[in-house]
Amino acid sequence: MLDLTVEQRPSTVVPAWEDPAQWWPRLSAATAHLPAPVAAIDVDALRHNAMDLLVRAGGLPIRVASKSVRVRGILDAVLALPGFRGILAFTLAEALWLSADHDDIVLGYPTVDRAGLARLVADEQAASRITLMVDDPAQLDLIDSVAAPGARPVIRVAIDVDASWRSSLLGHIGVRRSPLFTAGEVAAFARKVVARPGFSLVGLQMYDAQIAGQGDAAGADAPLIRTVQARSRAELRIRRAEIVEAVSQVVPLEFLNGGGTGSLEFTGSDESLTEASAGSGLLGGHLFDGYRSFRPAPAAAFAFDVVRRPAPAIATVLGGGWIASGPALASRQPRPVWPQGLHTMPREAAGEVQTPLQGRAAAGLAIGDRVWFRHAKSGEGAERTDRYHLVSGDEVIDELPTYRGDGKAFL
Repeated sequence: MLDLTVEQRPSTVVPAWEDPAQWWPRLSAATAHLPAPVAAIDVDALRHNAMDLLVRAGGLPIRVASKSVRVRGILDAVLALPGFRGILAFTLAEALWLSADHDDIVLGYPTVDRAGLARLVADEQAASRITLMVDDPAQLDLIDSVAAPGARPVIRVAIDVDASWRSSLLGHIGVRRSPLFTAGEVAAFARKVVARPGFSLVGLQMYDAQIAGQGDAAGADAPLIRTVQARSRAELRIRRAEIVEAVSQVVPLEFLNGGGTGSLEFTGSDESLTEASAGSGLLGGHLFDGYRSFRPAPAAAFAFDVVRRPAPAIATVLGGGWIASGPALASRQPRPVWPQGLHTMPREAAGEVQTPLQGRAAAGLAIGDRVWFRHAKSGEGAERTDRYHLVSGDEVIDELPTYRGDGKAFL
């Protein structure tokens, strides 16, 4: 079993991952006996990231976003640490599967999975452990169509609220999620939920993607991003407090959830919230290199083998196209990090079957050499491999099945 208990070390020790010339060759040596693609997680780096999330949250409990992990062994190990509490799941089928061992699961997105709902209403334990996300009366109607209120357990629900910023100049800034935005809209919907038999309203969720999911460290747009985020934080702090106050007058709530890995400092300082959410910061994708407030360790990485040399300055690895969700930008591609000085080709990028690489290190790569990549976000590796190999020091100490390795493909 993976143990992330903190190891006491002198505070002056420089983290090993700060020296790429030692970090990546060490991973290569430790995993040299494994066929590519190799998905590896360094235990010390994972431990560091988990502790850093807790520090950044400022004491606010963190609900682990499972879509960014997709490894039960990691979920279990993180949730065993004080400060982490509950799971934010991404599908009902996943939540039902996890509910056999976990008793606090919030479904982060609405569901219309009738088969899953039928399983939920037939299982009183699962119904008591899983909270569904809603933002529309039609979602409640669908649940009732699967099983009428008197013929099923009470279904726990939480309201998803739009945490985007509505700028008079720039328009909608953030992701398109809930239609509920103002305190009046949320309270009116809360009253509808409370009035419906067979439902128990227990929480609120507000994910600030324009803050949590957008780096502010560099680039021509960085000053604008910082301005937008500052104004969004100021508006959201006020509006979130108004929403919590309005809904609390309708029904007492068990949890008020907000934020993500990229906004934990802001989330932790918001007195309206009782918990934060985070997941991708555990494995440390390269998207977070673009944030000023923190930088996680590269806990997860993937190695692919060079299989051809189409030109003297190009080396091609087999595989590599483990693309992250979001807009089709270079930032969503995996990034070659070792040997240093490699980059993908603009007209091919990272491909499903092969990835040609250029750069100063490409000419020195031979057939059979390995190239290490960092993922952009976090879920990519578990979507495409059946296991992560755990590395500690100079050796592989264990392996953990991913959801895929457990025979699951939820989304």
